[in-house]
Amino acid sequence: MKTTKGKGPARSSREALKPADDRMVGKRKAAARPESKRKVKKDKQAKKDPNKPKRPPSAFFVFLEEFRKTFKKENPNIKAVSAVGKAGGEKWKSMSQAEKAPYEAKAAKKKTEYEKLMNAYNKKQESVDEDGDEESEKSKSEVNDEDEASAEEAQEDEEEEEEDDDDDDDED
Repeated sequence: MKTTKGKGPARSSREALKPADDRMVGKRKAAARPESKRKVKKDKQAKKDPNKPKRPPSAFFVFLEEFRKTFKKENPNIKAVSAVGKAGGEKWKSMSQAEKAPYEAKAAKKKTEYEKLMNAYNKKQESVDEDGDEESEKSKSEVNDEDEASAEEAQEDEEEEEEDDDDDDDED
């Protein structure tokens, strides 16, 4: 018996001389994986509406808008976004409630504006949905079937016209 340096059991000289295919007989290939979960989740998620109002910033983000400007003036050589965020977070934590109050008031004002915009947006969406339901009670498959049928009729009409044109040319 030969000794090996690997973790597996020692092999005899005959086993070492066997072709690689014989050793692989008992091993299985990895099963084919189904599509990744990310792709499936993207399909399930509704597409974003570009007309939908953006959510309002929190008090911290209102503070961070102003803090960014002052931080860049004081530190023009620091370009990293993470550095600005970390410095802003540290300062926000060290601020008292009285210092945070103006930013919280601005955030509350932006939130009320957002709520008004969202109410208007939702009303508009409801009216569009109601109009869409009244227009067509047919399923999409029925509509597609009709489209295909009308396309076939149009194609037949074109073929008939071409035949008529050919007949006219033959007479001349």
